[in-house]
Amino acid sequence: QVQLAESGGELVQIGGSLRLSCAVSGRTSSSVAIGWFRQAPGEERKFVAGISRSGEFTDYSDSVKGRFTISRDNAMITVYLQMNSLNYEDTGVYYCAADGKILRGVHNYVAAYEYWGQGTQVTVSS
Repeated sequence: QVQLAESGGELVQIGGSLRLSCAVSGRTSSSVAIGWFRQAPGEERKFVAGISRSGEFTDYSDSVKGRFTISRDNAMITVYLQMNSLNYEDTGVYYCAADGKILRGVHNYVAAYEYWGQGTQVTVSS
């Protein structure tokens, strides 16, 4: 079992920055790849960024590439999502999720992830 807890979501002005955190526990955190997903009101959950078990591989959706950075600390306990140049389309509930099956690389779709956090709300406004 893996437990995930997101934090850092809040109301932010357009063009601003925010850093989300995902605390991983319950299983050796380096044994899972971690993904961040966003769900806007009335829409399905979508992949934002992901990082492999070792931290060697990362992947981003086209909409955030160059603006967001995913990383994990040396102890592999916390995964971060640094979000810069935020725009209205970045608004939504952000979930982190764990994939314990993939050995190398990272998946970019919801069905690959077995464990999910409760989510943290990010709202971008003027």
